[in-house]
Amino acid sequence: MTETSARADWEQRIGLPSDERLTGIGELPPPRELVAEPGTGLVRLDWRPVQGALGYLVHRATSADGPFEPLDHLGGDVLAVPCPPYADTLVEPGETYHYRVATWSDEGAGALSATACAAPLPAGPAPARVVVSVDATTAPAPLPDVWRRMIGAEHFSLLVWDKPGPGGSDVAAEYAEALRIMRDEVGVRSVRAHGTFLPETVTVGEDGSFDFAGLDEVYDRFLETGLKPVVELSFMPAALCADPGYTVFDYKATVSVPRDWARWAELVRDLTVHLRERYGADEVATWEFEVWNEANLEVFWNGTQDDYHRLYELAARAVKSVDPRIRVGGPSSAAAGWVGALLEYCLANDVPIDFVSTHTYGNAPLDMRPLTRSYAKATGRAEPEILWTEWGVTPTHFHRVNDTVFAAPFVLRGMKSALDTTDCLSYWVASDQFEELGWAPKLLHGGFGLLTVGNLRKPRFWALAMLSALAGGRIPATVTGDGGEALVEALATKTASTVDVLAWNGTLDQSKIDGARILDRSATVELSGLAPGRYAVVSARVDEAHANIARTWARLGGGDWPSDDQWEALRAADTLPIEYLADVAVGADGTASVTVEVPMPGIRSLRLTRR
Repeated sequence: MTETSARADWEQRIGLPSDERLTGIGELPPPRELVAEPGTGLVRLDWRPVQGALGYLVHRATSADGPFEPLDHLGGDVLAVPCPPYADTLVEPGETYHYRVATWSDEGAGALSATACAAPLPAGPAPARVVVSVDATTAPAPLPDVWRRMIGAEHFSLLVWDKPGPGGSDVAAEYAEALRIMRDEVGVRSVRAHGTFLPETVTVGEDGSFDFAGLDEVYDRFLETGLKPVVELSFMPAALCADPGYTVFDYKATVSVPRDWARWAELVRDLTVHLRERYGADEVATWEFEVWNEANLEVFWNGTQDDYHRLYELAARAVKSVDPRIRVGGPSSAAAGWVGALLEYCLANDVPIDFVSTHTYGNAPLDMRPLTRSYAKATGRAEPEILWTEWGVTPTHFHRVNDTVFAAPFVLRGMKSALDTTDCLSYWVASDQFEELGWAPKLLHGGFGLLTVGNLRKPRFWALAMLSALAGGRIPATVTGDGGEALVEALATKTASTVDVLAWNGTLDQSKIDGARILDRSATVELSGLAPGRYAVVSARVDEAHANIARTWARLGGGDWPSDDQWEALRAADTLPIEYLADVAVGADGTASVTVEVPMPGIRSLRLTRR
């Protein structure tokens, strides 16, 4: 297709002149000032950010002449990273690597930058060193709690499940308990699940009416948890489907386009009216309504992108016709796709959109602000929120990385990256009580859950719990040294009497799931701006030997499901161990330092409390 015909096709489909497209769509210039620095077991890359970029795709070659290929860190999804710096740990010490970086837009990668090269260093006799500098003189700023806004879960009808679950578990009770744990220990406020329109929740009468009695029972149980639902408008009731045999998941959710589009709009409108009547208009006005799930994947939608835009427009207008206060959004896409196209469709056709939602795995989320800010500027309306309604260490069911320590610093890396760029980064999912591609075959099976069947806490859960334990407001924490801000990162907060520091060591490179000693680091935390006096120092850590339920299970003999005695031992070990380090004395200069080991993968927290 020629450039002229492509432009004409765009204008015909979307109704928006191609020269009025949003920022973040189309090719952007490559980044400048690419620098490659050798580190122990890694090459650290940095570059100057490009205005309007959603992210950057790192390319690598073993020769200056190429070929340069995208660097695949084995996360299984989007390879572009949201910002520099970047640590390439998929390397061999002594071998020289050549790098170029492309700017990433809503349509993919652009031209490549100039080349930089470096050779990673071999391991020394002791772990390489980093310094975490914490400035407590700074007034604390709010720490955006993007991890608390929402969590994912299997379909809500598990709350009324009445059959024996995996390992003889009580599915309904454990699912509800998992949600309460997320509420109480992490501070989660809402839950997103697929399947609002499953057969057990919504039926279609012979007269065409919709019966929501099953949904009432499920939502009544759900709301007892004190959490709010995200109303995912999915999937299509079979009676409304053009192809009722087009299904997904073991529970056979129908994912066909509707036979009659007006009936889809009626379903959404009737649902909205019903929810307001049962739970109160003011309460429902605080819920998000998200249109469908991952329609850009054929497995979830047998229509086109244009069909999805129609689906979205009918749903959004139906919800807003009942209550304009209710927030509606989409495209709830896989791999950060279709976001710009939906915004442009809404812009061209004056369709309401309060938030954009999308998903990514195995990487930190891209920066979608160029798209939403451009939309707000073009419309004069409020900028849509950015909700990553699914995110995790892998998109693959039953992947062993889900049960490992490797995934814990990954969680913190993603959350820190999202603090300034998103409104929500929702981990998928809370519990291994999960049916999609089959129930859990054994206790540790690579399930998506932060909690096992039986609600034992995995290392990923502890990462969120440690993040939630940070007290007070955020203060500057910067990491310098070997891999600083690319391999090892940190956050810090303070109150009137405490300073908290959370540091972690992790790579996106999933060839290192079992760790890599060459990437272990010794971290010296240097604090300034403290009031003189004596400080107690309390520490917690997550690594191979600490807060690692898989290690405990292996020590108990492993196997499929625990015996009663093993359950008792596992629950006794289901804690985050606290260590009391030596007090530190702060003199008139207001400085102190504490040195700790942070293996890769690993997390270390410190709390200094003035005595």
